Amino acid sequence: MMEPLASRIRPATLDEFVGQKHLTGKGKPLRIAIEKKQLFPFILWGPPGSGKTTLARIYAGALGADFYELSAVDAGKEDIRKVLGEQRTANSKQMKAFSRPKILFVDEIHRFNKAQQDFLLPFVERGDITFIGATTENPSFEVIAPLLSRCRVFVLNEHSEEEMGAIINRAYVELRKAARPVRGKSAKRTGGSSRIYNGASAWLVQMAGGDARQALGALETAQNLYGKITLETLKEAVQSKHIRYDKKGDEHYNTISAFIKSMRASQPDAALHYLARMVEAGEDPKFIARRMVIFASEDIGLAQPTALVVADAVFRACETIGYPECAINLAHGVAYLARCKKDRSAYDALRAAQEDVKEFGALPIPLKVRNAPTKLMKELKYGEGYEKYDEESYLPDKLKKKKYLK
Repeated sequence: MMEPLASRIRPATLDEFVGQKHLTGKGKPLRIAIEKKQLFPFILWGPPGSGKTTLARIYAGALGADFYELSAVDAGKEDIRKVLGEQRTANSKQMKAFSRPKILFVDEIHRFNKAQQDFLLPFVERGDITFIGATTENPSFEVIAPLLSRCRVFVLNEHSEEEMGAIINRAYVELRKAARPVRGKSAKRTGGSSRIYNGASAWLVQMAGGDARQALGALETAQNLYGKITLETLKEAVQSKHIRYDKKGDEHYNTISAFIKSMRASQPDAALHYLARMVEAGEDPKFIARRMVIFASEDIGLAQPTALVVADAVFRACETIGYPECAINLAHGVAYLARCKKDRSAYDALRAAQEDVKEFGALPIPLKVRNAPTKLMKELKYGEGYEKYDEESYLPDKLKKKKYLK
């Protein structure tokens, strides 16, 4: 059985690696670490298909280390024990001095629970292994503090369109090379070029969204199923584009943040774009609508009070109709809210009043605005002097001159 395409073209050195120049370029941290043979634990944080596993392997190979790879999805404590061998002998320090270093690479480290990460920690502290973790989730939230404090965190970016084009072309050349012996044809090149047809390449770059693994999978599937790489065979192989969106991860929070900020900036096109991303990824429509209800009072407020009515109506529509039709209700509401004038004065006034309550507590309420349902209360002058349209402040005496709503 032939080795998967991604493995066949996997770079073995930094010079072959495409992308992440902020880490691998001249004078950048990973290149310096490799050139100086520096062994230290680190975590690679980045989106799928950005080269995390490849960089870990290049690092281990350059340092002449034994490389052990585990996936946190299905690995546990026993797997870690097997890697370490649990050799605790009197001369373990001498053995370590003459043996090759051990690098333990744990993919999807965020899948390890706290107990599993705690188990790993002492081995990292003692230097029994050099730990490299890879994750698509924010390590600040997914990796325990003691382990995180012992690791450097390198942030990887999704590949640019230019980088994706280079990776796709390399893969295409490899597929053509592999296909020639099978077909029994000579090494004749169609059109004198080994480059993938521009239309197909451009479509694949857009489809993959910076995920090299997804692009390589599409190429390999199209070649295996149809024997050729064209725009049509790629579309048939892919069928539908996968939207990267984890409902509990960074993409979830980043997208809803961009969505709210686009409405706040009165940019309906941007707001609708982020709405579409959430809808296509299957986000709960009630979650989106709830944020719109909050936004209507927080950011539009007194500038257009009917915004709250519209937002609430959108929420009710999402409750009663559901997908796919309620996406239209969401779009209607988003376009309306984004175009509304904005006024945060009521929101800001509430927050300022809350700060005073926290600082001063429950200050005495002026007697004239207290309720007086009994004779005793009236004798104590509760409600005395109250007038419906009084201009004197009803705030507690300590806050008489306060102005929250400006």
